[in-house]
Amino acid sequence: MVAFIRPSIESGVTRCRKLTSSTLFNPGLELTFTAQDAAHVRFAVSPLWEVVASVRVVKNPAAHAVLKPWAERVRRRLADVDWRLLSDLVPVPTTSIVGFVSPPPSTSVPNLEVELATMVAMAPLVREGLDIWDGPPTRALQALHADPAGGLERLAEEIRGYWDAAIAPYWPRISSLLDGDVLYRARSLAEGGLRHMLSDLDTAVTWEGETLRLPKTACEGVRPLDGLGLLLVPSVFTWPRVFSITTPPWQPTIRYPPRGVATLWEHRESDPPQALAAVLGRTRARLLAELDQPASTRELATRLDLSEPGANQHLTALRKAGLTSAHRTGRYVLYARTAVAEALLAGERQDGSSS
Repeated sequence: MVAFIRPSIESGVTRCRKLTSSTLFNPGLELTFTAQDAAHVRFAVSPLWEVVASVRVVKNPAAHAVLKPWAERVRRRLADVDWRLLSDLVPVPTTSIVGFVSPPPSTSVPNLEVELATMVAMAPLVREGLDIWDGPPTRALQALHADPAGGLERLAEEIRGYWDAAIAPYWPRISSLLDGDVLYRARSLAEGGLRHMLSDLDTAVTWEGETLRLPKTACEGVRPLDGLGLLLVPSVFTWPRVFSITTPPWQPTIRYPPRGVATLWEHRESDPPQALAAVLGRTRARLLAELDQPASTRELATRLDLSEPGANQHLTALRKAGLTSAHRTGRYVLYARTAVAEALLAGERQDGSSS
């Protein structure tokens, strides 16, 4: 089996090569730091990248065992969504993703619309990126090449629809995990310095001298960071790989799986916390506890032996209180816990475990 691995734009001494099943040694990518680079290491969370990386999982869930429970839940909902262009831009197996699809975020916590606006502004890079990319020459990609500005607008609309169906209902939980990882890395940096923090990103990542080595990458060679520093982006749907961007015009970036991905989709105990039940009432507390995964009114009514109108009434009250959100995707309306509800339940569990 042969896969030609090539980034969207490449320059300098970093290079990518043809990998075959007989390849025995890949020295990997080496990023060399200066004191200026160390001063410009930063973190960011990228909703747009989570969309792009998750496409790999939806298209091939068998290769992503940890993420398979999520993929199985969302695939039927995506049947009502047009995401053909997005799918063509993320082929499976994924040896490369053209750079303009998900530029590294310029702020620490951008929302999806901010990132989509940045993506749409990448129109001048589309033709060059597609010309040197080895993705399949589908009709949708040919149309994007012919009309980059219009094509990126269409892609943005597809991503919005995909987000609503597949990511938005789960975003509070995903975002909480990503934010937690950033806090962990910040403590690691404070306690052990930059070398300690970077060496802990992944078992395959090592630090030697002034060089960060990523052996499990498609590209190989030495890439000086040239004073630009390094952007670190924790990503749930990157698992189990580490993705890198080392080419202009973007800041060098590493996208890596955060700690705790393996537990993200586990079913947790759904008994309502007693203190929360005392405030909200047992039924509404039980509904919040059951929303460990986004669910419809009918699903929740069946689980809790409620009538659908009764369940809907309670869910509406919780939504007005800012504890649940409703996401319509085609014929589906899914309820999910908000970040506020996640924090309340997490705090209650911690209090209970420490008592």
